[in-house]
Amino acid sequence: MKVSASILDCDFLHLADELAAVVAAGADAIHLDVMDGHFVPNLSFGVPLARAVRKAVTVPVHAHLMVNEPEWLIEKFLPFSDLVTFHIEPAENPGLCLEIIHSAGKAAGVSLNPNTPVESLRPLIADVQDVLVMSVYPGFGGQEFSPEAPGRIREVARLIGTTGSKATISVDGGINPNNCAAVAEAGAHWVISGSAIFHSGNYAATIKAIRGTE
Repeated sequence: MKVSASILDCDFLHLADELAAVVAAGADAIHLDVMDGHFVPNLSFGVPLARAVRKAVTVPVHAHLMVNEPEWLIEKFLPFSDLVTFHIEPAENPGLCLEIIHSAGKAAGVSLNPNTPVESLRPLIADVQDVLVMSVYPGFGGQEFSPEAPGRIREVARLIGTTGSKATISVDGGINPNNCAAVAEAGAHWVISGSAIFHSGNYAATIKAIRGTE
């Protein structure tokens, strides 16, 4: 299982040092939680930070757009991202979102909130490279992992299997060394972890513990 480090809880006064440290500790990717204050009740960061992160790391950068009207915002993050994930709930034209991402030669991800039916992904699943299962309602870091998440991961895995999709499964929200085994067993390929890593005293040990299901 691969680990993407969400920098939402890092020390932004020392961003370059934090990025270098978490990559050296074994993070497989950097995760950008882009929040607009509308689709989710918080406001995080935008394109200038994504540009800075892209310049600072060589590992993949994954942009997670928790925003209304993702159709117009996607292209702003494409130059600085290897994977761009949008939420299915606010997307008026998810097919257009996928087209914009793929036309730039980048990987496309679709995310769904805990109360969004997995079946809503069916029309898109053949054309996405990753499904991001939210185990919390997005908007804030440090939330508690939902015990219902493994069941939803399995449901997504069944949909992928029955449709012949090649999509991987990522999980975001409350991920820590205590629940990552259940997430992996349910079928996840990636986990996104922020506070568990950046609030720990040892990034490498925490990432190793999260990845300990390999």
